[in-house]
Amino acid sequence: MSFDPRISMITLGVADLAASTEFYQKLGFEKSSVSQESVTFFRMKGTVLGLFGRAALAADAGIEEAGSGFRAVTLGHNLGSEAEVDEAFAHALSCGATEVKKPEKVFWGGYSGYFADPDGHLWELAYNPFMANNADGFMDLP
Repeated sequence: MSFDPRISMITLGVADLAASTEFYQKLGFEKSSVSQESVTFFRMKGTVLGLFGRAALAADAGIEEAGSGFRAVTLGHNLGSEAEVDEAFAHALSCGATEVKKPEKVFWGGYSGYFADPDGHLWELAYNPFMANNADGFMDLP
């Protein structure tokens, strides 16, 4: 058996499930009807985003909850132009995101910026002229 290279679901541990659910709904994520009192699921193109209490997620994985700051992981959202990055960034901030790095031209030839959700999870909004989105909204890699 080989490992199928895909991500079916991304789960974020959050301090306040209701507040984080509201934040993602304001961003435009559609809450799934299979969500429960202790977990929220959002439909995304090709995957699912789950929100779960931080302590409960740590307990489920059998690890300590302690830890904060940079997690060495970012969630990326590729857009079709610099203007779309700016628009999405402004929208995220209006929904309660924290500005981490204002969008700017970057060394690799694209344009990107970072915001943090209410729990500090980093999102990169980027325009990458070398890896455009296809008609379904997924990145096409060369």
